[in-house]
Amino acid sequence: MRGRIIKGIGGFYYVHTDNGLYTCKAKGVFRLDRTRPLVGDYVEIDIIPGEDMVGSITTIYDRRNTLIRPNVSNVDQALIIFALASPPPNFVTLDKMILQYMTQNVPVIVCLNKEDLDQEALARSIVSDYRNCGCRLFVTSASRREGIDELRGSLEGMTTTVAGPSGVGKSSLINLLAGENKMETGDVSRKLERGKHTTRHSEIIPIKGDTYIIDTPGFSSFELFDIKAEELSGYYREFEKRSACRFVPCSHTHEPDCRIKDGVEAGYISRRRYENYVYIYNELTRSRRY
Repeated sequence: MRGRIIKGIGGFYYVHTDNGLYTCKAKGVFRLDRTRPLVGDYVEIDIIPGEDMVGSITTIYDRRNTLIRPNVSNVDQALIIFALASPPPNFVTLDKMILQYMTQNVPVIVCLNKEDLDQEALARSIVSDYRNCGCRLFVTSASRREGIDELRGSLEGMTTTVAGPSGVGKSSLINLLAGENKMETGDVSRKLERGKHTTRHSEIIPIKGDTYIIDTPGFSSFELFDIKAEELSGYYREFEKRSACRFVPCSHTHEPDCRIKDGVEAGYISRRRYENYVYIYNELTRSRRY
């Protein structure tokens, strides 16, 4: 029987099939070739006779992609959720997350939640700063249920991994997006005999048809991997149309006659985004020395 892994905990994998949810373990052959099943994998399972909805994973089908953080597979896009307040957004972390998904060729949606707490019109400023970054932007309020339909429309027909810092309202938004179609999530929680309100593991939540959300644990810090300082500017889409600096290559941090710095001063490039770029560039440069 073919299915998809929607959650994996302690060596057990919960496989969603047309016939229901099966609790499975992976065949030993996967350990021999150091292959570990991932949430998002499409798999083949053998049903174990005499057991109640229990099986064994025998085949892992080819993955379209594999993400490292979160460690999931077969993703169409990423939804990054940040709060406009409580907690206030850390823009360096936001840029790092966007960059990481870009390096893995995963399209990004940025959701700015808690608009009801936005006393300083921060949403308008962020949308202006990030309008040319290559991501789609949505502003929502989970508590007021505002902007939910528009955000849900951007997820239709996709498998979307959701990520963001702790406390930004990720679970509340996912509950609104998922509506009442959370049977599989409930089944897993009952089998584990634990609550499901705090996300500790990556988990697929079927929305409808071929629309899925992958819920992932929140975090307090985020570090980039597998990206070099000299590659960084290529992922800042705003920089693409302003080249021909005096020095080649140009780091766009300290050199004279830099077109990127000129663009910041002229207002063509967001100062917030540029300052994030310089911070991350220097951080990557320092880490390379050690």
